[in-house]
Amino acid sequence: MDLEDKINIVKSILKDKNVAIGFSGGADSTLIAYLASKVAADTLAITVNNHLLPTEFVENTKNVTQYFNIKHEIVDIDFYEDESFMSNTSSRCYECRELMYSQIKRIAEKRGYDFICDGNNISDLVIDRPGILVTYKKEFETPFIEAKLTSKEIHEYLNENKIPYFRSTTCLATRIPTDTPTTREKISKIRHCEDYISSNTKCEIVKVRDLEKIAIVELDDISEILKDNKFKQINDELKKRGFEKVTLNLSQINDDEFIKINYHDSLFSYQLPYTINIENTQKQLKNEITYIDSKKIKLKNLEINENGLIKGYDFKNYETALDSFMELLKKIRRNV
Repeated sequence: MDLEDKINIVKSILKDKNVAIGFSGGADSTLIAYLASKVAADTLAITVNNHLLPTEFVENTKNVTQYFNIKHEIVDIDFYEDESFMSNTSSRCYECRELMYSQIKRIAEKRGYDFICDGNNISDLVIDRPGILVTYKKEFETPFIEAKLTSKEIHEYLNENKIPYFRSTTCLATRIPTDTPTTREKISKIRHCEDYISSNTKCEIVKVRDLEKIAIVELDDISEILKDNKFKQINDELKKRGFEKVTLNLSQINDDEFIKINYHDSLFSYQLPYTINIENTQKQLKNEITYIDSKKIKLKNLEINENGLIKGYDFKNYETALDSFMELLKKIRRNV
């Protein structure tokens, strides 16, 4: 199935519906909003401002929705007032989405929108992002997952069609290691450092990870920080902000995520980066199961292991194996 076929599947899902979208202005939600603006009966983009987002995040969402000429509503939720979230446990991303999606759903239903969706794509299901469980719990629709669209394909379509979007929309709390409390001071320091680097380079994605005395700088274009000895002034500025050591992650940020399975001689395997909830996955698979125990589920030619290892058998080629794996991903339920 080519990219245009997948886009047409999404259009058919959205067509003539009253669509409400959890909207960040990033690639995924932007493409959903764009397609809905073309085929839906009505479209409402709902943005949550949790006070932990990059500078100009809210303004960027306003600009994109105005460009598409769709309705836009902003919800203000001060996450600093939520003690559970600020404690920054390993389930923080789940808690964050729980807070945001509850408000998005409330507003969408109040405004009469009966099709509530987000921009999760099939690539999100092979990354350690427990927030997807909230998408299922709140019964949000996921057109990109249904169409098996990857992040790479979404970026390709946006770029080819010159659709404006923003690449840096992730919560700044993700820069702080889990089990280390999030504070206003830390977020303020991270925001300042990222803004400083952004304003002095042409990087579209900048992340400064706060490891107490050490800052790890991550960029989408490392060459930008090496030009004209910029790294020296950036090093000095970040040290002024309280870091004792400033390091550069040599692996550039690449948000063109796609899925590649390990296929050979009719067999494939894929190790997911999370464990699988066998009981909840069983509920999704229903009559497809040929064998099940507490650690494993077997289907006709697929095996799902609690440790996240997926195996496939008797596939005539890579394409059919990959398609079957993507179809299975829709039904897998992970642990937080």
